[in-house]
Amino acid sequence: MVAGQVAFAGSGPGDPDLLTVKALRALQEADVILYDRLVSEEIMALAGPQAVLENVGKEGFGPQVSQEEICARLVAHAKAGKKVLRLKAGDPTIFARLDEELTALEAEGIASQIIPGITAASAAVAGIGQSLTQRGRNSSVRFLTGHDMKGFADHDWAALARPGEVAAVYMGKKSARFVQGRMIMHGADRATPVTIVENASRPEQRVLETNLDRLPADLDAAGFDGPALTFLGLAPRKAVSALNDLKTELA
Repeated sequence: MVAGQVAFAGSGPGDPDLLTVKALRALQEADVILYDRLVSEEIMALAGPQAVLENVGKEGFGPQVSQEEICARLVAHAKAGKKVLRLKAGDPTIFARLDEELTALEAEGIASQIIPGITAASAAVAGIGQSLTQRGRNSSVRFLTGHDMKGFADHDWAALARPGEVAAVYMGKKSARFVQGRMIMHGADRATPVTIVENASRPEQRVLETNLDRLPADLDAAGFDGPALTFLGLAPRKAVSALNDLKTELA
């Protein structure tokens, strides 16, 4: 067994107050931290003074660190006897390519642990005062990613188009028109509520309340440029919607 060790931790949606105590301890004790692009500056400021920080984030049409390079760095640091923290936004087990990195470590006999974090869907749904599941409405919720369009097209859109169904779409801004078309094609009501939450949990959080019929046009008009999560089948609770409107007026 290699002397070094690797911890995979979720930094949550960005609010440092939502960081788990265990993840904070890992941040403060790590020798090397490989962190993603969406990990907030406020959370990175909590790293211990001894930590070497390596930005390995990916951005569509922007700077890239390949998955192979990330895996190679994790292995190299651990083999050098370092205490390594692989810090991912949200929760490391949800759309974070965790398995590829775990497999690379296992192949080299490197010990690892997973520290869960608050995923964007949990933070975003709290931000609109709703629940992901509700008795009498939906007993299940789907987590989808709009990043991989090939896999995205294979979802059971007929089931999702049924009244009362709820889905949380990660990285779904560019796929909004595709989602609209698939759901309407499978019989979804055009009035189905859709909510987009940008920068969930952060001071700059913004909420767009729309419906399936208006989704692409309203999203284009909103001009969201930060990370956003789309809820299909959920609208903000009225009291929360009124509060968000007031915050917008005061901004």
